[in-house]
Amino acid sequence: MTLIIAEAGVNHNGDEKLAFELVNAAHKAGADIVKFQTFKAKNLVTNQAAQADYQVANTGKQESQLAMLSRLELSWAAHHALIKHCNSLGIEFLSTAFDSESLAFLVNDLGLKRLKLPSGELTNAPLVLQHARTGCDIIVSTGMATLSEIEAALGVIAFGYTADKDETPSLEAFERAYASPEGQRALKDKVVILHCTTEYPAPVNEINLRVMDTLRQAFDLPAGYSDHSQGITIPVAAVARGAVVIEKHFTLDNTMDGPDHKASLEPDELEAMVKAIRDVELALGGCVKSPTVSELKNKSVARKSLVANSDIQRGETFDESNLIIKRPGNGMSPYLYWSLLGKKAERSYQNGDLIGE
Repeated sequence: MTLIIAEAGVNHNGDEKLAFELVNAAHKAGADIVKFQTFKAKNLVTNQAAQADYQVANTGKQESQLAMLSRLELSWAAHHALIKHCNSLGIEFLSTAFDSESLAFLVNDLGLKRLKLPSGELTNAPLVLQHARTGCDIIVSTGMATLSEIEAALGVIAFGYTADKDETPSLEAFERAYASPEGQRALKDKVVILHCTTEYPAPVNEINLRVMDTLRQAFDLPAGYSDHSQGITIPVAAVARGAVVIEKHFTLDNTMDGPDHKASLEPDELEAMVKAIRDVELALGGCVKSPTVSELKNKSVARKSLVANSDIQRGETFDESNLIIKRPGNGMSPYLYWSLLGKKAERSYQNGDLIGE
């Protein structure tokens, strides 16, 4: 089954109560995972770092990233409370770490066994290496990336999984680890790649879902999709194209103040997306073309048989005027039509009788 990640992100606006409500909404919708973002703003951005255009547009406010992100932090205590609440509901807690301190907290304090590497950190090799050295499974988002950048990050991850702790990281060491059987085996065991278009909301003509095929072929790894489009059409289509993971932002109300609310689903939309994905999974079914259980009872109703088109006496020759093909389909197959032409009837038939009965 497709792993469905309901991305709460920072849509709690720094309010622990809203974060709990987001967990409840994700659980009610049927998501497998609810994901937050863990960071210390002072460790993430400089005082001068500007907002992205979409952040200005979505918040209606121009300020530094530091000012914006400082309001969106969740305390360590809130994280502990949230993971406890998730465990009580049976939904997995996940969070993206944007700095080393936050990563250590998620792994060492909260005990996470699965991590999410965000698109913006893909080229942050030291943080990528720290993720891999935890030994956790990693979901890697690839927004804004080229294939060569993705391969480079996978080399860092392969090195982190397989190298001795005292081995010095280097570009050459990363390349060796990526090329090694041990490195490839570790990647296949622990890594999923997500295609992503890093814009909020992402234009439909820039989604390029076929890139998932490219990622699978290039890296021989399972591929999924992290969606920033509006609505549920694109993630559902991604599942039909084989996505093993779907990540989708959601909010309690997309009119709320904040950078990501406008590109997020509301709870009823999230629930509809989960249901649509599960329906698509069922509909995909197997690869063998054969009548299904429900189809079998309809074969005789929908198909046709050879039928007498007039009264036919025993010994009379079958021809194009006294043979016709009609429903039901539980008589002689129409494939035998040509073999009967010119033959004599072995019994008499009334108009409308199935031939052969």
